[in-house]
Amino acid sequence: MTKFLNGYDLEEKIIDKSQTPMSNDQPNSNSQNPKKYDLAERTTKFSKNIINFLKNIPENSITKPLIGQLVRAGTSIGANYCEADEASSKKDFINKVCISKKETKETKYWLQLIAHTLPDFKDEARILWKEAQELNLILATIIKKCKE
Repeated sequence: MTKFLNGYDLEEKIIDKSQTPMSNDQPNSNSQNPKKYDLAERTTKFSKNIINFLKNIPENSITKPLIGQLVRAGTSIGANYCEADEASSKKDFINKVCISKKETKETKYWLQLIAHTLPDFKDEARILWKEAQELNLILATIIKKCKE
């Protein structure tokens, strides 16, 4: 189990597959009732995990800009997705989801640079990178289905 320096349980908090599957409405194969998944909630959890991760990064002249960029990109994913939920048109919805998807790619970029700069944080950054990748795939599917 990967832990942050302050004891924050990264694997449980960031990637709990039983609570955060890949799509919004999926029937649960073990029951007759469909289970609803909230992507806005998942992106909010991701934002909180980014913030908690960055609280443990030591600040210096190299890491300070990386921290700022990652907090902006990582929290923007959920913010733009929430804006998409309130879109005034289909075109507006697709645009906001596209922005959110772009932010997932930028988040992955900054996570790679932090992992390179601070090898001790590589495992935690990898877990966050994987969640950003999953969000990217989910958002890509939403965009594709909206354009069909």
